[in-house]
Amino acid sequence: MSALRATKVVMGFCVVLAASSAWAEDSPFVGRWHWNRAQSTMPPGEPVPNDVTAEISRADSTHLKWSLTVLDSQSQSNVETFDAPANGEFYPVSSDTTAAFRLTGSTLQATFKGPSGQTDDLTCTIAGDQKKMTCRGVLSDEKGRTANYADVYDRM
Repeated sequence: MSALRATKVVMGFCVVLAASSAWAEDSPFVGRWHWNRAQSTMPPGEPVPNDVTAEISRADSTHLKWSLTVLDSQSQSNVETFDAPANGEFYPVSSDTTAAFRLTGSTLQATFKGPSGQTDDLTCTIAGDQKKMTCRGVLSDEKGRTANYADVYDRM
């Protein structure tokens, strides 16, 4: 999984955390989520991970915290964590990527910025039964070329 795609997967969970901050502690976003490979659509040319699991441990009006485990196509496990204020400002999510999160009504939005001008704009929604989260995104490279994708997550 490329660094930008890993960031995109991470982004979906960051957005989930940001949205959780707008609700009570029993938010439908807090908990464990599993990436649904069959229902997700990868951007062209991106490697498909073998598995993705996220644990959202805190999501309130002032802070969000999660851990994401990605098992790449080579069966290498990569764990990323995010622990930052949920205030819409950009914060580092890795050594070379920053992200900002916003909640508008029941829609979660995130923007990630990569080291050479790439961006990833993501919008996530939760199904009415709160068992599925769908995140639709648009990747833009440094030359302005775009690619759409959708990540679907099931509650564990």
